Amino acid sequence: MILASKTAVIYGAGGSIGGAVARAFARAGAHVFLTGRTFAPLQKVADDIHHAGGRATVATLDAMDEKAVNGHMASVVEEAGKVDISFNAIGLQDTQDTPLVEMALADFIRPVNIAMETQFITATAAGRVMMQQGTGVILSITATPGGIGYPMVGGFGPACCAIESFSRDLASELGAHGVRVVNIRSAGSPDSRPFTEALANASEATKDFIRKLEEDTMLKKLPLMEDIANVAVFLASDSAGKITGVTIDVTCGTTNGLNYKVPSIPFI
Repeated sequence: MILASKTAVIYGAGGSIGGAVARAFARAGAHVFLTGRTFAPLQKVADDIHHAGGRATVATLDAMDEKAVNGHMASVVEEAGKVDISFNAIGLQDTQDTPLVEMALADFIRPVNIAMETQFITATAAGRVMMQQGTGVILSITATPGGIGYPMVGGFGPACCAIESFSRDLASELGAHGVRVVNIRSAGSPDSRPFTEALANASEATKDFIRKLEEDTMLKKLPLMEDIANVAVFLASDSAGKITGVTIDVTCGTTNGLNYKVPSIPFI
């Protein structure tokens, strides 16, 4: 297995992307340490992993609490002897679908502040441990607005850009110590919780919105959670040992240019 003997700490592991990546890491052989503020969804992910024969350890933790994060990191090192992978997937509490000129400052700045605080806290906690080890991978995740101008996303777009910039800068500092830092840029996944909940009682307008997102991509489809998780597994593995300081784009081509003018019909 590609992550056999690896130890991974995942922040926000009870969420859609955090849980998907945790399960994928475990399937690939890693011992995953699941953290989040609410126990029940973490335990659900852990149960899934255990039933599949994997290893998972749960801890309730606020990834905005520097003391708690550092304490948990120390406990992981004490138990496992090392930390090979850190992945932060906590929610940013962003407000969207409001024009910037009509948005309150508090709603705009909230996701930017959360993104920078939690990324700094968790990534530097992992970085200090990994520098001593001489190896390790720190992963983060953003979305389409990190790579292209996108309307009606409020502070989420700037937050994505900030995460990507922070990831590059941290990579430049930690690379000499054998530590890689890589960001994953995703598009909305139709099988993620926000999409499935929206589609459960979807109006035609909601369905049209999702169709538009698909039409914006070059591949005329959106990446599934499994697609994002598979990329995370690869980047965390030794097979990606020469990849650092970059954002890996998994938006089906959206950030290279909106492609809605090209019809999604078979070539004849």
